Amino acid sequence: MIVTATPDLVLDVLEAADPVTQRTATAKLDALKSSDADFAATMATEASKAKAAADQSAATLAGTQSTAVNGPPVQVIKKPGQDEVYRKFEAFILQTFVETMLPKDSEQVFGKGTAGGVWKSMLAEQLGAQLAKGKGIGIAKQLAGAHPVGPDTTGKAG
Repeated sequence: MIVTATPDLVLDVLEAADPVTQRTATAKLDALKSSDADFAATMATEASKAKAAADQSAATLAGTQSTAVNGPPVQVIKKPGQDEVYRKFEAFILQTFVETMLPKDSEQVFGKGTAGGVWKSMLAEQLGAQLAKGKGIGIAKQLAGAHPVGPDTTGKAG
């Protein structure tokens, strides 16, 4: 049996990070570690500094788009259309089908225990979504045809 070394996820993320940002974060963590300050108090102080900076930048830029402290502005998520809801339902059904078709004894591919089950479920979810993204198998189309878009004429709510 051959054992392969699994790369550490944290180290991979650290190596992929911007070197300047990495050094800055490391320096801040080292400063926190060397000072005997209470972690919760330090976090509260930093949060209040960030909030004050955000309030100040919002006041000075009044009406313009701010990309200051907290990054880009918040995007408003639109309510999905009826066709999108049916497509997601079809993706869920396809996910269930795919998950039952995946091999049961696949510990070498997905891993053992709960982690293997999670990876298998994630794979089935993505496969179901991709299958439904195209023409699917017709579930979304049939549901959309059975429930036309328009006001409810029966007078019943929901």
